[in-house]
Amino acid sequence: MLEVDVSLSRGDFDLEATFAAPTPGVTALFGRSGSGKTTVINLIAGLFLPDRGRIALDGAVLHDTSRNYSLPPQRRRIGYVFQDPLLFPHFDVAGNLRYGQRRAQPRGTEAELADAVELLGLGALLRRRPHELSGGERQRVALGRALLSRPRLLLLDEPLASLDAARRGELLPWFEALRDRHAIPIVYVSHEFEEVVRLASHVVLLEQGRVAAEGDVARIAMVPELRAVLGPELAGSVVDGQVESTDPGTGLAQIRVGHSAITASGTGLRAGQAVRLQVLARDLVLATHKPTGLSIRNEIDGTIRAIVDDGPEAVLVEIDVGGPLLLARVTRPAASDLALAPGRRVWVLVKATSLRGHVHARR
Repeated sequence: MLEVDVSLSRGDFDLEATFAAPTPGVTALFGRSGSGKTTVINLIAGLFLPDRGRIALDGAVLHDTSRNYSLPPQRRRIGYVFQDPLLFPHFDVAGNLRYGQRRAQPRGTEAELADAVELLGLGALLRRRPHELSGGERQRVALGRALLSRPRLLLLDEPLASLDAARRGELLPWFEALRDRHAIPIVYVSHEFEEVVRLASHVVLLEQGRVAAEGDVARIAMVPELRAVLGPELAGSVVDGQVESTDPGTGLAQIRVGHSAITASGTGLRAGQAVRLQVLARDLVLATHKPTGLSIRNEIDGTIRAIVDDGPEAVLVEIDVGGPLLLARVTRPAASDLALAPGRRVWVLVKATSLRGHVHARR
């Protein structure tokens, strides 16, 4: 367990953050710019010291003002990957990786180096200098260097923020591979919820220096505090499922979610894999009778659990589909015409092309 209970005042910014995140796994610190995400991980790393508070990792105290105790940053065994990779320009890739090895206690082995090179696809880059690498390649080297220091915790501070959408898409699978192969706890800072959906098991939502909500990804996806940050276009639900079958010819997969099988884009998925789906509220259509003759592949049977306001034009309808919850955004006139109400049975319609399953190892 990563336990954080800290206060810090700097100028006109006040931080009061308390949370407890399970380990191992990926905990996402999510929120708007300026909400305090980087400040929190700098406190965990020991780069900042809180005015008051306690930080502990798996029972080992890193900082406790009540005892006037603070473990120096170099003794915390924490790997830190910044938004800027900060590679040593006078070292090639191999030299940067070996720097991480030298920081490990005891010193890292050649087998660990080979494993990191294979995991992060760095074999063809070992003799290149940082200026010869792309942004995504530099981040993979920085990740490998941090991994080779044998950290008991990895801190990743918006490592994809400086990359364009295409490069972010290329780099995310490497982070997923690290998460799935190693049991190192990771704190991942981001303001892109898609990254959180793909990587995280636990979310701490920060707003103006306070923890607005925390919990597993599916629960946090449904809280109004997150919807206020994301806005109506990105509001929705996150559900976990399991791949039942795939069709290489179409690139589609059948995924079991609750009591329904959902068709989604699933290139690269295999039967039996645990996957996660982000289902945007704007993409769902509701029917009060079982529809026929539609091109939409997914007709999911469910029961309305709640209806909440979503501004003057629309409402959000929470639907139980056999355990998981889906969230649909419906105009007020449509909700009235359909007589939508808690307890009513509905069919949720969503195009397969609106959904993509992401492999997600469960810990």
